[in-house]
Amino acid sequence: MEYVEPVVGIANCLGTPVCKYLQYHRKLNDYVRNFKRIRDELNCKMEDIELQLKAELLRPLGKIPKKGVENWFKAVKEMIREAQVVENKVSNGRYLCRACNGKLVDEKTREMKEFLDNAPNAPEGLAMDGPSAGLPLPTLELVGEEAARNEIWACLMQEEVSKIGVWGMGGVGKTTIMKHIHNDLLKEQRFERVIWVTISKEFNVMKVQDDIADALKLKEDWPRKGDKLRRAAILSEMLKNAGKHVLILDDVWDKVSLEEVGIPEPSGSNGCKLVLTTRSEHVCKYMGCKVITVKPLSEEEAFILFLNKVGPNIVQSPTIMPTLKLVVKECAGLPLTIVVVAGTMKGEDNPLIWKNSLRELKERIGKVEGVEAEDELIECWIEEGFIDDMGTRQEMKDKGQVILKKLEDNCLLENSSSEEMTIHDAVRDMALSITGMNPRYMIQASLQLEELPEKEQWSPDIEKVSLMYNSISEISIDVLPTKCQLLTTLLLQHNPIRKIPYSFFINMPCLCVLNLSYTMIKSLPNSISELKNLTTLLLCGCSKLRDLPCVSMLQELKKMDLSGTKIEEVPEGMDMLIKLRYLDLEVRTLKEISAGLLPKLVHLQHLSFDVDNEKTSLKAEEMEPWKKLECLTRRFEDINEFNKFISSMQQSKKNLIKYNLQVGLSILRRTRGKTVTIGGVQNWEGELILHPIEIQDLTILKCDYLRSLVNDNSSFKNAIDLRVCRIWGCRGIECVVSLSSFASSSAHPFQSLEILGLINLPKLSALIMEDEGIGSATTSTLAPSAPFSHLKVIFITKCSSMKTLLPHWLLPNLQNLEQIWVSDCDEIVEILGAPTSEVEEKGSDALIKFHLPKLRKLELGRLPNLKSICSKSGVMVCDSLQLIHITRCGKLKRIPPFVPLVGNGQPFAYAPPSLTIRSSTEWWESLEWDEDPNFKNVLQPLWKDERYEPFIV
Repeated sequence: MEYVEPVVGIANCLGTPVCKYLQYHRKLNDYVRNFKRIRDELNCKMEDIELQLKAELLRPLGKIPKKGVENWFKAVKEMIREAQVVENKVSNGRYLCRACNGKLVDEKTREMKEFLDNAPNAPEGLAMDGPSAGLPLPTLELVGEEAARNEIWACLMQEEVSKIGVWGMGGVGKTTIMKHIHNDLLKEQRFERVIWVTISKEFNVMKVQDDIADALKLKEDWPRKGDKLRRAAILSEMLKNAGKHVLILDDVWDKVSLEEVGIPEPSGSNGCKLVLTTRSEHVCKYMGCKVITVKPLSEEEAFILFLNKVGPNIVQSPTIMPTLKLVVKECAGLPLTIVVVAGTMKGEDNPLIWKNSLRELKERIGKVEGVEAEDELIECWIEEGFIDDMGTRQEMKDKGQVILKKLEDNCLLENSSSEEMTIHDAVRDMALSITGMNPRYMIQASLQLEELPEKEQWSPDIEKVSLMYNSISEISIDVLPTKCQLLTTLLLQHNPIRKIPYSFFINMPCLCVLNLSYTMIKSLPNSISELKNLTTLLLCGCSKLRDLPCVSMLQELKKMDLSGTKIEEVPEGMDMLIKLRYLDLEVRTLKEISAGLLPKLVHLQHLSFDVDNEKTSLKAEEMEPWKKLECLTRRFEDINEFNKFISSMQQSKKNLIKYNLQVGLSILRRTRGKTVTIGGVQNWEGELILHPIEIQDLTILKCDYLRSLVNDNSSFKNAIDLRVCRIWGCRGIECVVSLSSFASSSAHPFQSLEILGLINLPKLSALIMEDEGIGSATTSTLAPSAPFSHLKVIFITKCSSMKTLLPHWLLPNLQNLEQIWVSDCDEIVEILGAPTSEVEEKGSDALIKFHLPKLRKLELGRLPNLKSICSKSGVMVCDSLQLIHITRCGKLKRIPPFVPLVGNGQPFAYAPPSLTIRSSTEWWESLEWDEDPNFKNVLQPLWKDERYEPFIV
């Protein structure tokens, strides 16, 4: 095929007269020069006409391009593209003879000359009067915003939607989308008017009124000055007389009173629409809008847009491409940022300049990928005093949550409801730029600094310094700041600092917040004792820290975190810290807490400590002074001490908002709610244990005497608020729940359970042990609050006695189940068990439906005896299924058929719409399709070869 085109070219030349043929051959270079001259002239002519057209379109009366002008532009752009193709062919030697090249170039030159001669005549005008509905707006190319655009358009076409709020962060493309929609509405002519008004941050009622009046072409009848109320009344009447219209308010920062401006309320009866673009979801909701979110571009969409804007020469450079991809990533999916950055780099082919630009981008936005987890961020705000002191710490945290939500609503924060919360790159860029310009702040985090900034950078007026996440290992006396009389915050966490000189803190008398967490310091200088204004001292994770100086002078201290250090004794003078509210002493090396110390700290709201011997044991009665305690983390040596504590808590009616209580083994876990961990407790069978009935998170490990978690004697049957349960390494447990323990009870254990993990339980044979007579009739007696009715995730590994994971009679309770994860269970034969009674009555060919409407993931690994996901006569009803992942299940030869949630229920070649199947090629090719060969054809495109094993034990 590679020779076809040259041969065709030669064939075309054969019909050329000999003299012309020789001329093409001899004067090829002349033809090429003339070709380039005409092409350049055509380019210049197009640019000149384009500038003249823009000037006409900007005139006050407003114009639109003439049809002939638009057609000429379109044809010329195509001609220039074809000319580029010709130039590439000639320069690459695509034709075998000079004559053929000469003929090709000459013909294309004549075509371009014809376009040049027929260019629109500027003196005659390039534009004409626009339609009465409005004038088209200049637009940028849309990339990746089609979904939002289509959703907005659909709402505009629906009578029941009158107000639409287009919400997204700055630079994400809201305005560009709406400009395209504005122009499309003019073409469709479904509305008599399409009005565009830009609001911006400094909202001015008079200006908005004038802009709408100008769009309506009100001249003589519109009062340019005067009372806002009178103008609003006139404008309202004018808009009502304008017929069906769309009013677009661009860049709205705060709620707008339509009545104050004079905008009639849009409704289905008047056929009018209001669309606003904003960075605040709250504005959309307050104004009663249908909210449509515009999200940043995906990585692929961002890459395509960048390549389109940076130019073809750069795209073809293999040395620049790796750096270019990193530059695109720093643009964070914002079209506006991508266009600006690509524009500045257009035509730049020096790899060093690209690398420098990447470095500058990174330095401006910092290398921190996100902000700290939600609780930690709010803690920082409390430490810095950003949140006013309130009655309880929980009230302060609630206020922090409100602030986070507002930040998220205004597109300044992403995913504030999760631990992986992030500030968008563009917002972080702006924030760091602002703080960087403030001489009172020094922000040099995550810059790989190996020593403190030079002495000159520590100005006398400096108030806050952040040097976190660097490589500073030594604080040299030569670069110590001389005067920092106003410094209040010093953040040095996550630096390998080994030693701090005595003189370092001497010149920081106003220091309030000091964070040295996760450094390598072995001790602190005595000068820290003189920081009389210190309110927060954070030494979390300082794994080499063995002692602290006397802290008796730190009487303003409200928060001290010593968790993860190696101290053996509490610091001298701690009993003087009467303002202390937050104390973390989760230190395994701590030998003793002197009697009576902790009860003196009467203002404690948060207390964490580990207990390794009787000397550090805190009696329940000693907690009486803690009237304000909200969060407690502590460990108990045995069940008896734990029971005494709980009994005392219940008698005093003390209600902790959050706790992490551990019995036996010490396991460091973050306290997210109300957590109990029982580990390594022998001779305990689960009976008679006292515990808070509102427990949310339960872990039991290495308690070999336990036979079942919930039975007639266990008070765990009262754990109706339990959300997470893990049972690990308990070698005697046979079932999780005994059905008889709650058959007659109205409150069922595990009715709120969302996550269940069962790990290394060799005798476990069932989740719920069926009593005699329990069968299919059980399904009709289970109440909506029955066990596992809120279960979302179940993961099971190394439970070698289990044969069936989920019995059929339990499935009606599992309508919220989203993930099933099973591995290393040697005896398991089926995942979903068949109803024995139905099979006996209807025969082995009876169709059995397994309803799991919310199931998204089914992951099965290393199950050597697994033969079926469900019985041979079963079909799965789970349209939400997204993933089936199979690893090393050699006897499993069948994927069960699916039927849709809505339909006649008969099995046919159907698959859930979002399904992906991952397995090895060997397993996939071993599957049997006897029942319906078409089923394989349906599933084949959904299958992907997956060789790695993600199952973690």
